[in-house]
Order: sequence, then C-alpha cells, then structure tokens
Amino acid sequence: MTYSSGAGVQRLDVGRHDEGGKVWLRNPNPSAHDGVIVNIRRSAGGSLSLTPRGVRFLQTAFDATGDRFLAGDQQGHIYLFDLSKNRFELIQRTGTPPTAIAFQMKRKSEYLVAMSDYSLKCFDTETKQLVSWMKGHEGVISSVSVHSSGKYALTTGTESAQLWDLDNFSRRRKLHVGLKVGILDVFFLPSSNSILTCFKDDSVFAWEADSFHSKFQLPVPSKSNYRCFTTSTDGRFLCAGGLTQFIHLWCLDSQKLHRVIQFPSKVKSVKQLGYLQDACLKGDRASVGGVNQTVGALCQDGIVRFVNIDSCRLLFDIGEVHSPVVSFNVSPTGRHILATMDDRTISVYSTISLSSEVNKPPPTLVHRVKEESTAAVRERECSTAASRSATQSVAFTSTLTDETASILDGKRLRRILKGFGSFPEKYRQFIWRTLLKIPENHESLTV
Repeated sequence: MTYSSGAGVQRLDVGRHDEGGKVWLRNPNPSAHDGVIVNIRRSAGGSLSLTPRGVRFLQTAFDATGDRFLAGDQQGHIYLFDLSKNRFELIQRTGTPPTAIAFQMKRKSEYLVAMSDYSLKCFDTETKQLVSWMKGHEGVISSVSVHSSGKYALTTGTESAQLWDLDNFSRRRKLHVGLKVGILDVFFLPSSNSILTCFKDDSVFAWEADSFHSKFQLPVPSKSNYRCFTTSTDGRFLCAGGLTQFIHLWCLDSQKLHRVIQFPSKVKSVKQLGYLQDACLKGDRASVGGVNQTVGALCQDGIVRFVNIDSCRLLFDIGEVHSPVVSFNVSPTGRHILATMDDRTISVYSTISLSSEVNKPPPTLVHRVKEESTAAVRERECSTAASRSATQSVAFTSTLTDETASILDGKRLRRILKGFGSFPEKYRQFIWRTLLKIPENHESLTV
C-alpha cells in the first residue's frame, strides 16, 4: 500500500499489498472546502511500470452502522474498510466484476454480491468463504435490496425481479415484465413490509411483501421520465428523478405528489438520488417530526447537489466538472458519503465538514461591555501623553513648554508612580529627562 498527501488530501493505494493496513496515517482533518477524508485507488501495474494503471472501482455498500463499507473493483476484488478502526483488508477475489453489493444482512458478517455473469453470491467477511451461490437471472443484476429484517433480498435484472429467502438462500418469487415496459428498480420500503416496483413507463406500484397483494399505484404525471428513486428512512416519502431538471417528492401515505423541485437550467437530467440523514445538518432539520429533508442528486454534469427539499436551498455539493462523480453512496447515519469518481478512485467525504457552513451558528446578539481597571486607564493616559510629547519635541530641551507641562502633570505622574512603583519602561527615560530638565539643567545641577 502507498500513502501520500497533496493539497491536504490523504491518498491510499490499496494495490501494493493485499494484506491490508491503515486507511490513513494521520488523523483526518477534512476542510470545509472539499470535505475529503481520504481518496482511495488501486494500482495494478507491473513492478517495472513507472505509471501504474489504476483499476476502476465499480460498487460500494455501507453496513448498518455506517462505519464499515465494501468496495468492489473491475477485477472482482472486494475490499473491506473500517473507518472506526482505521483498517482495510482484501477479503475476496471473485474474478468477476460486481454489478451490485448489499452489506446490511441479518448475519452482520455476511454480504451479497451480484456478478456480471448474472449470478448472486453470498460471502462471509470473517471466514472469507463463499456461503451461497444463487442463480436464476438471465440478465445483469442492477440492484440488490435487503429487507429491514435481513431475512429477504430483492434483485432487479433487465428481464425480471426476484425475491430471495436469505435463511436458506432459495428463490421465493419471480416477477416477469414485458420487454416493452422494462424494470427500472424494485426495492423494499424502509421500516415497512412493502415492496415498490418502478417501471420505464413511469408506473410505480406498491405491494405487500408477504401476500404480494397490490396496495396502490401512484398517479404519476405523463412524461415524467423517471430513471432513479430513493426513499426517506421512515419509508413515508419517495423521491424520483430522471431525464428532466425536476425531481418529484411523493407522500406514500396519501399517494399524492407532495412537491416538485426544479434544478438550475444547467442541470439537464438526474442520474441518481439519495437521502441524507439530517442528524448532521442540525441547521436544516425538518420542523415537523424530524423527517429527512436533505436529498442528494447526481446530475448529468457529474456533480452531486445536496438540497433541502423544504426550503429548496443548496446546502453543499461534491464533484466537479473536470473531476465528475460516477455514483455515490450515503451512510445510514449520514456521517460519511462515498463517491466513485471518474478517475477510477473512491473519495470518502465527511458530511460534518461539508455542512460546516450550514451548522454555523448565527452571530450573537449580546455584546459585552469592556471594563478596564483605573490603573490601566491611567497607564494608557500616561503613555498617550508621553508619545504626544515625544512627537512634538525635536530634541530634549532644558525648558518645558506650557503644553508639555500640562500634559506631564506632576500630580498625575505622582499617582502613577505611587500605584505602580515606576513609570512605563517605554517612556521612563523620557519622563525623567523631562522632569529633571537634563542634560542642559546647569543651574540646578552645578555645584
């Protein structure tokens, strides 16, 4: 592994040593400007290569705690990163590029990986062994959704969606869809027993997970062109976006369109959406019930914009036009954001740093009266008087002018001398020369 830092960003190359190591060498101190904790890459060049070729990271997934995440690259290597322990390790060589990863299982050490060969595999992070190998899809698996209990998983392919029982790794149901319609996504609603199916013709249906009875269909407006979806952590709101500059916020309790948000004109489409826990955004928390109000939208320009859907305020963004984001993943706690970059790397962001301006408290309305001691005031008066007299005098003369005498009042100087025992060191020599009228005081000093 290789560590480096440039422009304040710590960088980790996991391709040099497979045994693992530290994620960062010094405590991360992400700036409010970019919020990057560490940038992760994997080089795969030969030993004689001067410019090691980077292997592209394809998929990432957080566990339920938000402190650990998995990352799979184009060569089928699966890495486990533990941010709380500052450790990483290579836990699997599958030899096949992953198309989706899920890490929030009933058994905390297990995870699911959808392969480009249309199969679904379950591995164990501790034993690093294959637990189960599930087949049944005839096309690429684009997403894996795990039920909140961890007992079931939904896989979405180009031709069907399938429900799996993770206790015995068997298939329970299979949803076939006509080629003319096409599936966009099928997933479990958080904190509920409902399944949402989203199709390319903008139809969205809700089903009971146990009986598969239809619950409702959303009245989606025509030409909405949905391509991506995300739900709030309580499962009450659905956010949808696609081939327009609009995102739609649906209330699933009433099955009504709650709000339409329009992005600036430079945004032409939305490629991915993700809710962010508002615990890290105290300044923009919802006023009612603590409902999540922050949504991240990956737009066609490669920039992820996080907006408050209540005030339509842009809170912060990640990615740049010359360094675009390909996909992103928000931790369940909202503390970290993973961004798979176009340069084949993964950037780990601190939400607290990115939202520092949002959390910045307003300026205080209370102003404190400054109180100084009488002795300090007298010392400042003496210093001011001495400096004025020094400026006005070209040289020390044997005669005090009336103006200087009024400034260097004897009673005032006596009070200072009695209170402090001496005059200020900076003006001490000048005061005594002036009082003694030296060096030309021949009348008083001649014996």
